[in-house]
Amino acid sequence: MKRVPKPVFFVVALLILAFSFTALFGVSYYNGDIKNTVVKGVNDIRWGIDIRGGVEATFKPANNYNATDEQLDSAKAIIETRMVSNGITDYELYADKGSDRIIVRFPWKSDDDSQNAVEAINEISSTAQLTFRPGNSYATTDIGSDGSIVQKTPTGETETILMDGSYIEKAEPVYYQDETTGKRQYAVSLTLKDSGEKNGKEKFGEITTQYSGQTISIWMDDIMISYPKVNEPITDGKAQIEGDFTAEEATDLANKITAGALPFQLETSNYGVISATLGENSLVAMGYAAVIAFIIIAIVMIIFYRLPGFIAVISLLGQMGLAIAAVSGYFTVIPSFTMTLPGIAGLILSIGMGVDCNIITAERIKEEIKAGRTLDGALERGTKNSLSAIVDGNMTVIIVSIILMLVFGPSNILSIIFGESTTGTIYSFGFTLLVGVIANFIMGVFFTRLMLRSVAGFKFLRKKWLFGGAKNEK
Repeated sequence: MKRVPKPVFFVVALLILAFSFTALFGVSYYNGDIKNTVVKGVNDIRWGIDIRGGVEATFKPANNYNATDEQLDSAKAIIETRMVSNGITDYELYADKGSDRIIVRFPWKSDDDSQNAVEAINEISSTAQLTFRPGNSYATTDIGSDGSIVQKTPTGETETILMDGSYIEKAEPVYYQDETTGKRQYAVSLTLKDSGEKNGKEKFGEITTQYSGQTISIWMDDIMISYPKVNEPITDGKAQIEGDFTAEEATDLANKITAGALPFQLETSNYGVISATLGENSLVAMGYAAVIAFIIIAIVMIIFYRLPGFIAVISLLGQMGLAIAAVSGYFTVIPSFTMTLPGIAGLILSIGMGVDCNIITAERIKEEIKAGRTLDGALERGTKNSLSAIVDGNMTVIIVSIILMLVFGPSNILSIIFGESTTGTIYSFGFTLLVGVIANFIMGVFFTRLMLRSVAGFKFLRKKWLFGGAKNEK
């Protein structure tokens, strides 16, 4: 067996403990009465409506404007875009076309300093600004609720606004026959205004002539939603955005473009507070139960598996910290995630798989020791033989998690069947289960084996009974 230097165990263990501590409790300091958060922890997690309650708001067209069904769908699409871009996946969004109303529910509580309900309502209901800009340069990225990369904040030449959405008459999804492949392709057709002060036909003709052969990106507020290349000057007031679109993607893009050019503004009809299903008292009780359960698991693992069990406890703590960090916003590249009851269930299930991963490894080592192998041979064979079983089980869960995130993410075909109120919560379960299993691979497979090989180098620990053998074995 390839030896690992002795200090590696202490270095890895201390790093895992330090990381887990900061992931659970966060790092912050006070400047007077102002709290400055350096690293986010459990207290910074955005809890879902079912845990901490939230706000329900009803929007309607301002000035008694009689909106069409298509315009309501467009307004709904832009509200959804804003919820997703803010990392709020536990939302419920409906369009009541019979009464020209849009109803939205999202997590919030009255003493939340990081999010003001009135400001949030005003932000998501304000008229979206659709802009056309040169190039497709952006300064920041985010992760959308469906796992896709969201490109944000125009930079460089892309900061220049060539045209806004007020020049567009309408946008609608279309399809055409590809002359090369013969397959049906989907696109978005734009019709620009051809009269008045906002003469889009003339304006767009000038822009596409100037930027012929170059990229012109389309932005919704500060989020880039498309970046087509101008093949030739467009002077007839009709443009077509082509790309590798599905029918749903073309419809969604058309809705977003139309939303940016809405002829009416939304105003808040009313809003109120939604009580939590679970409540924070139950959440605290759940936290205590989690601590007690972890302590019991740690004791059982150490009693039954001794030194591998002790190392497993360290890796399990690291797995829990890494999973929480991926949700709380600990990593700046991964935004905070709305934690719901199904999301908590996903974390619990992934921790259970982490326990199973370490048990399989410890049992394989015990079997090899009982078979008469040397300690080094038992560690080598035991870790090697357990790997395939661990990978098979975890890869199956990863595939299921990804399917849940793809199928039940916001705005998908199953929303029509199951209802949009279910999509965010199921997505939350898939997301937390996925990050938990990935954390299991990192901690339970890689670091556990690294620490095992390191401690095996200490002479006073090179006793087979410490690794699961009989007590009289050395």
